Amino acid sequence: MNTNTNKNLSLVADIGGTNARFALVDNSDSTIFEARSLACADYPTLVDAIKAYLKLADDAKPHRAALSVATPVASDYLTMTNHSWGFSVNETRQALGWDSLKVLNDYTALALALPHLPDEECLQVGRGEKCEGYPKAAIGPGTGLGVSGLIAVGDHWYPLESEGGHVSYGPLSERESQIIEVVSKRLKHISVESLVSGPGISLLYEVIAGLGKGETKQLKPSQVTELALSGECAMAQEALSIFCSVFGTVAGNLALTLGARGGVYIGGGIIQKMTGFFIASDFRERFEQHGRLTGYLSQIPIYLVGSEYPALIGAMVSLNKEYQTVGIVSHVSS
Repeated sequence: MNTNTNKNLSLVADIGGTNARFALVDNSDSTIFEARSLACADYPTLVDAIKAYLKLADDAKPHRAALSVATPVASDYLTMTNHSWGFSVNETRQALGWDSLKVLNDYTALALALPHLPDEECLQVGRGEKCEGYPKAAIGPGTGLGVSGLIAVGDHWYPLESEGGHVSYGPLSERESQIIEVVSKRLKHISVESLVSGPGISLLYEVIAGLGKGETKQLKPSQVTELALSGECAMAQEALSIFCSVFGTVAGNLALTLGARGGVYIGGGIIQKMTGFFIASDFRERFEQHGRLTGYLSQIPIYLVGSEYPALIGAMVSLNKEYQTVGIVSHVSS
C-alpha cells in the first residue's frame, strides 16, 4: 500500500480516440470534481496524460483509479482501437503508484451510469415508455461506435461488456447499396462503426461527393456537420441524413437483441452537436422499421444523454464491490 497517496481520493477517466476526460472522486461522499478534458494527441502515452492531469489538479495523489477506454478490454495489455496508445494495466498502476487500477470499456461505463442520471439530462426522442426492470441499451457514435447494455441482476444493474460497434452492416435502400458498393472496395469489413461514427460521417460525404460530382473530397466530420446544418451543401445534408438512417437501423437491431424495453440511451458528443437535425431525421422511423417487430420497437423509448461526463459516473460506480469482476483490475498485491 502506497502511504504517499490520499486514501480519500480516486481518479476516474473517460478515454476516447480523440479526448481523455479526467476527474477526481471524493470517496467519502462520491462527489466528482476537477473534471478536465485533454487532447490525446498532445501526449505520447496514457501515463503522460494522467500525470499532466494530476499536475493540473493541484498535484492530487489518488490511491486508486477506474479508467473507461474506447477499446476491447480483455487482457492486461490494451491497444486503443482509434488511437495510438497501448498500455499494460498492471504497469500503468505501478508507474503511478496506485493501490489499484481498474480499466473498463467506455460504453460499459456509460451503461453503469444510466440508473444514476437525472431524468432532466435525458431527452426523449419520439414515442415509447420504458418498462421498469427490463434491459437498457447504451449506444453512441464518437471516434468509433460504443455499444453496451444493462441487465437487472438482483438489487443491482449489471453491464454488458460489448463490442457491438463492429458487427456487420448491410444496405436497406438503393442509395445505401450504391454507397456500400464504393465503401466495400476500400474496407475488407463494413462494420456499423464504419458508417456510424465521426470518421463514418466523413466517409459518407466523400463517397456521396464522388457519386454525385466525381470528386474525391475529404472533410472532417465537424466540417460536414457544419455544412449540413447551415443548409449550404446538399451532399453534406445527404451524408448526415444517411448517417442518421443507418444509426436508426443499428439502434433498432440492438434494442431487439437485448429486449431493451427499459429504453435505448444514446451517448457521445456527435449527436449533441446536431440534436435538432437528428430529431427531425428518419432515425426514429428506421429504428422502428423492422417488419413484424415494428410494433414492438414503437413502444421502446429512446433518450439522448445530455450529461456532460456520464462515463465518469459509470467509472466511479464500477469501483463498488459488486462490480469487482467488470473490466481488468490490477492490485498492489498482484
